[in-house]
Amino acid sequence: MTAETPAEGESAPVLSSPPAADELASEIGLWLSGLESFLTVRSHSLAEENRAKAASRDWAKEFRLTHSTLLLCSRLTFQLGKTLRDREDSADEIDLDFEVESFAQSFEISTDEIHKISQVLKTAILLNEALLRAAPLKFGEWTAWSGFLNEKLKSVKAFDRLVETAEKQGEKFLPEVLQNLLETTPLPLALESDLRLVLPRFGKILKWLSVIERMLKQDEPLKPTLLVFSRIHEQIQEMMNYANNRLLRLSDEDDALFASLDGAAYTASIELRKVYSHELAGLAEIRQAPLVYAKVETAYFLLNDSFQQTLFNFAQLVEPTIEPTQLFPNFQSKIKQTLVLRQNLWQIFQSVQKTEQNPEKIPLENLRRELTDFLNTTLHFLFYKDMETVERFIEEVLVTTDKKDLVPILHRFGAYLETLFGQVNMRAVLVGHPFKGEKG
Repeated sequence: MTAETPAEGESAPVLSSPPAADELASEIGLWLSGLESFLTVRSHSLAEENRAKAASRDWAKEFRLTHSTLLLCSRLTFQLGKTLRDREDSADEIDLDFEVESFAQSFEISTDEIHKISQVLKTAILLNEALLRAAPLKFGEWTAWSGFLNEKLKSVKAFDRLVETAEKQGEKFLPEVLQNLLETTPLPLALESDLRLVLPRFGKILKWLSVIERMLKQDEPLKPTLLVFSRIHEQIQEMMNYANNRLLRLSDEDDALFASLDGAAYTASIELRKVYSHELAGLAEIRQAPLVYAKVETAYFLLNDSFQQTLFNFAQLVEPTIEPTQLFPNFQSKIKQTLVLRQNLWQIFQSVQKTEQNPEKIPLENLRRELTDFLNTTLHFLFYKDMETVERFIEEVLVTTDKKDLVPILHRFGAYLETLFGQVNMRAVLVGHPFKGEKG
């Protein structure tokens, strides 16, 4: 089988350095959980909403994504098995023997079980490669393959145990400050019980999102994030179901917990639509790497910022005076950057609009200077998907000398800026920072 091209972003995700045994087990479980969700989704909106199109198009991209993930999981299980064997081989003292045994027991998985899932993964890889050689592949073949692979993986005990390991680690993926507050702050029994049930759900979502963040930062192929996003979709749905069921049992709608749960469920439903029905729809079919990056980056930030803000709202139930930056140190820089971006977008929108209305009276050099400053300073605060469009508009304004030609460009640019300003103004980090500017 030929290697996948980096432009299509379908090669396996890369691990920068060999992790410790517990990190390996968690990483394997995380990707296996994503694979399970991706195989279950089938014609979910991660592909497209149009079932007729889903039935007719080539599903080879999905087969390649499962192939790359199977390769990654196979490498990780090999590393985990080797790590445990090395510990056992070097255990020439009782204490070290106990350490190895303790590790195996903590994950409820043996070296033999790791070997078994490794064999299943290798067999699945060979079958996947054989199917890819038969491309193009239709939806019926994808359905048969996804059902077979899911069943095969779940037939091995290690599968559920590794996924459970990842989820347990994810539940702990909460800011240390918040964990300490839960342990030391006296709370009403009912509130404490609810928080200990709901907060770990946010921890899991943020843990899975952190993998996408790592892949963005390390410039890894990004199409495999679809598997992680698939699992996050299920986690969000589970969180929403829990919140809605709990709301039905809460009689006091003025209660702070009621407001937090209601807000969490409502916000999650909005972000689900924006991310899964728009940003990620049809991502597997996109060939241009910059567009894949733009969509994944936007989807990541929409979800991550939203759930960080929601988690902060719950933290205020424990400590009303807590600040977002105490939970997420980078939150303040996000707020500052987004406030600057919003203000600058509003200013250049006003300038563009005024110049369009009076091109003969307003000096173009002032507008061009303002746009150049924005290009060199604030532009990188935008999502990647918007940067290129804004750059293109600014370049058109800078090179167009005829005012008659410039007016329609400014009109289109102004309309785009107005829409973009509205999108930036809805970012989760700006909750509590209403815009006070007035339309000029």
